[in-house]
Amino acid sequence: MDKFIGFMEKHFIPIASKIGSQRHLVAIRDGFIVTMPLMILGSFGVLINNLPIPAYIDFMNGIFGEGTWQAFGNNLSAGTFSILGLLIAFTVSYNLAKSYNHDALGAGAISVASFFALGAIATDADGLLTAAGLGSQGLFLALIVAIISTEIFRRLAGNPRLVINMPDGVPPAVSRSFAALFPAMITVSIFALFTAIFQALGVTSIVLSFYELVQQPFMGLANSYPAALLLGFISAFLWFFGLHGANIIDPFMQTINVPAIEANAKALQAGTDLPYIVNKPFFDSFVNIGGTGATLGLLIAIFLVARHHKAYMTVAKLSVAPGIFMINEPVMFGLPVVLNPILFIPYVLTPLVLVTTAYFATATGLVPAATVIAPWTTPPIIGGILSTQSIAGGILAAVNLILSVVIYLPFVKMAQIQETRRLKNAE
Repeated sequence: MDKFIGFMEKHFIPIASKIGSQRHLVAIRDGFIVTMPLMILGSFGVLINNLPIPAYIDFMNGIFGEGTWQAFGNNLSAGTFSILGLLIAFTVSYNLAKSYNHDALGAGAISVASFFALGAIATDADGLLTAAGLGSQGLFLALIVAIISTEIFRRLAGNPRLVINMPDGVPPAVSRSFAALFPAMITVSIFALFTAIFQALGVTSIVLSFYELVQQPFMGLANSYPAALLLGFISAFLWFFGLHGANIIDPFMQTINVPAIEANAKALQAGTDLPYIVNKPFFDSFVNIGGTGATLGLLIAIFLVARHHKAYMTVAKLSVAPGIFMINEPVMFGLPVVLNPILFIPYVLTPLVLVTTAYFATATGLVPAATVIAPWTTPPIIGGILSTQSIAGGILAAVNLILSVVIYLPFVKMAQIQETRRLKNAE
């Protein structure tokens, strides 16, 4: 184990660290973080409209009338999920330009303009005008536009021949606008020309065509059981070496997360089968119980079989309250779990087991797929109920919590035995 850890520290950790701090991935992560409160709000709009309690539905219909009281939830969705692509086009570009110390606000505005020039609002296959590209269907392309437009803009803005310098007495905001005039015009024109070429070739909407050809098949692949296992493994594996695995894979998770949630919500409203199992609420509610590696199960195992291990008990007592709310840094670095050879196997194995039970419980219909993005600090069992709008989701979370405790128990007991021997040899 020591040789393995040494090898990973020497060869793997530097590479993973570079990936985790890569400028464009960080910009994507930070861009999605800005939109997360809105996504949670939109999810609660879905919850309000589809709470599976007949008495609640009858009560709302009796007071407000059937088909009218859902307007509030629909409006929440219109202000959140339905403009996700638009928001991401701005927030990712803003954060990327900020990392370069360039005009972040200007870059964000140019990215949005470029996104519209590419056809965020365009005609569909029936010739009808649609704004679907502004929502989750345009998400992937919005990310691409944000990155490319920002890179083009910052390079053009660095060319002194394209910059209009204003006199000293001109307000700074006006000076910045004129300095960005030609770079902005050129950047947006590039995307407009690109769109015109495809329209000449018969592609009426690049955004919708890209969604059908690339984004939708990609989401289907990412929705598979092997992909879920891989995501569960990577996050825990990186965390074991002290790298924030969730942050490193977050840009990938977010690109499949919200579109999958929105598709599930639409299927729920239509009364059809929910198409996507794997999404962020799936991991938050059923896999990362107490944090990556299901460390709430580790804390419970310590209370059960390691009460005489003073160091473990001290950390466990301090970590259990944050762990209930899905914060596991205290136990990760206080116990520690990071680079702890005894806990490596259960820490990496537990997420794989929990992914398996949660995936097949959902695939077989025992538990509904997640349709609501609950706040990530929601306690595990409550989060399972909220994300699936079902008591079955809470039961699955409880079962997985018990499984995590069972997996950790023998390894925690081993640590207790080693501590007892150490104390005896010290006497």
